[in-house]
Amino acid sequence: MTQHGDAPEEPVGPEVEEVGHDRPETPGPAGPGDAAAEMASKPFETPRPSAPQEPTEAEVSAEADELAVTKMALEERTLDLQRLQAEYVNYKRRVERDRELVRENATYVAVSPIVDVLDTIDRAREHEPLEGGFKAVAEQLERIVAGLGLVKFGEVGDPFDPTIHEALSHIGTDPEVEVTTCKVVAKAGYKIGDRVVRAAQVLVVDPVE
Repeated sequence: MTQHGDAPEEPVGPEVEEVGHDRPETPGPAGPGDAAAEMASKPFETPRPSAPQEPTEAEVSAEADELAVTKMALEERTLDLQRLQAEYVNYKRRVERDRELVRENATYVAVSPIVDVLDTIDRAREHEPLEGGFKAVAEQLERIVAGLGLVKFGEVGDPFDPTIHEALSHIGTDPEVEVTTCKVVAKAGYKIGDRVVRAAQVLVVDPVE
């Protein structure tokens, strides 16, 4: 029992710790807000570009060698192209020349027998002018062979040329000529281009010595 003169006893219970302002706080885990605040508090630094590195002597030498090889290959390809172009031009010229020669040979074969008919027409004209249907046929035939490139040559007074004239006979001298000259044309000559179909058959005179 408690006596009246004694102080009352304090109740016994769990001790309650008082929280003071000077007690250190235990840090807890950082939250998203703390990380953002920390990043915001730091100044923003712009990344500086790294300085370009100078190429080494070996790299420069390798690039120079590669450039030289490329130039040599380009020159070789250019020469090959030029050679092919020249060969093509020569081939084209040969084809055109051969084609023209084939056409000329075909024309030569076709008109060669016709020169005898033309001789007959010339002899008929020497006797009398052509008339009627014979004249029309003769003129048409002459137009056709002229269109095929057949050219008539051989006139009295022409200097004798053994490449286009056939001398049937020498009939003396003539004081009016300075070189051997065609005095009589027995048969006219014909040619296609530079090719003689038939040489002109002539009688010639020589100059007086």
